[in-house]
Amino acid sequence: MLSKTKTIYNCFNCGAKFPKWMGQCSQCNEWNTIKEEIVRKEKPNEPIFKENIVSDISTIETCEKERIIFNDSEFNRVLGGGLVRGSVILISGEPGIGKSTILLQNSINSNEKVLYISGEESAEQLNLRSKRISNSPKNCFVLTETNIETILKNVEKTKPEIIVIDSIQTVQTDLFDNSQGSTTQIKECTSILIKLAKNIGIPILIVGHITKDGNIAGPKILEHMVDVVLHFEGDKQHQFRILRSKKNRFGSTNEIGIYQMNEKGLQIVLNPSELFISNKDTLESGTAIAVTLDGDRSIMIEVQALVSSAVYGTPQRISNGFNSKRLNMLLAILEKKAGFKIGVKDVFINITGGIKIDDTAIDLAVVSAILSSNINISINSDTCFCAEIDLSGELRGVSNVDRRISEAERLGYNKIIVSNNSKIGYNVKRIEVLKLKNLDQVVKQIFKERG
Repeated sequence: MLSKTKTIYNCFNCGAKFPKWMGQCSQCNEWNTIKEEIVRKEKPNEPIFKENIVSDISTIETCEKERIIFNDSEFNRVLGGGLVRGSVILISGEPGIGKSTILLQNSINSNEKVLYISGEESAEQLNLRSKRISNSPKNCFVLTETNIETILKNVEKTKPEIIVIDSIQTVQTDLFDNSQGSTTQIKECTSILIKLAKNIGIPILIVGHITKDGNIAGPKILEHMVDVVLHFEGDKQHQFRILRSKKNRFGSTNEIGIYQMNEKGLQIVLNPSELFISNKDTLESGTAIAVTLDGDRSIMIEVQALVSSAVYGTPQRISNGFNSKRLNMLLAILEKKAGFKIGVKDVFINITGGIKIDDTAIDLAVVSAILSSNINISINSDTCFCAEIDLSGELRGVSNVDRRISEAERLGYNKIIVSNNSKIGYNVKRIEVLKLKNLDQVVKQIFKERG
């Protein structure tokens, strides 16, 4: 007997449901996001799920071992100290960035029993990849399946301690006749997985693909449903990857994990500052070293700038790893407040290592690199920068300046330039801390000994 069906209209941006099609979603105000989908009224049996009851919070017993610790210290750091039992973690990122790799290598090296469910690779392909990244895979069971009802049956039979879903866009339920990856399929399958995790206390890690805009494919509500949202970022042309926490109900969102991709998979980077800086005795013109803070971790990065005559008429402003709008603002400050004629020239900015920096503390390093390239005079290799620049050309203090100074001193720098408003509590031992007020003082200081 065929099950009864009905037609609904879902917004694939916010997940809102409507009785009929509309051009604009009344919930998120987006246009052309509502699609027709067919849903079955009858639901299959759910033998795994237990009935929840009302409980006094003071009487609820917690597991003695609240978190599962992986051998990957960076992964544990981003999770907030390990994997919480019964939690649902969503990992997103561009294709080929390393989402499946990091989950597979943690699965085959885990001390817990892991069920790795793949809808994108065969069991043979997973086996080949596991042998490439580990010599002795253990405790990992593989299931190549996309039907959520079949997955639930295998979970009940296998009784794993960790579940990995790769990816949520390939999973579908029999409740709906629409194809894999649709808004309703993603939302409903995620809802079933969340219910499974909460009822039987198994943590579930889910891989989520992203759109061309960089957002997780599927309804925006998906990020609100899960407990943790991790994002893998980095340039595929470079070997460095950053695992960043965008949401974490069980820990801080200020933590990041830094990896290096090679033929053996993702390797932990213990000292990222040394990798993002060129191993040169003397820096070329157009190069400056900045002390940035990504999460709770201080990192030394190299900022490269190239200033040249505009040969195509309209000056170009291109930045890689740095906000292009902020670059335009800094160039305007140089024109208006410092008197440098940069507006008629091409300006190119590059952050080495393929990472993206949003920290305003690198403003001074960016401006110094631009000036260095413009006048073709290099900056001393033992000098680094740590200050924000406001619209008046004044240097502003930044957060956690003590931690930044400590990192610069640890790596052997002799001089760091900060704002005169910076409150320093760090016991400086060897490094010289220069407190300057504005760009004029910076220019006089960094170029006075260079000609």
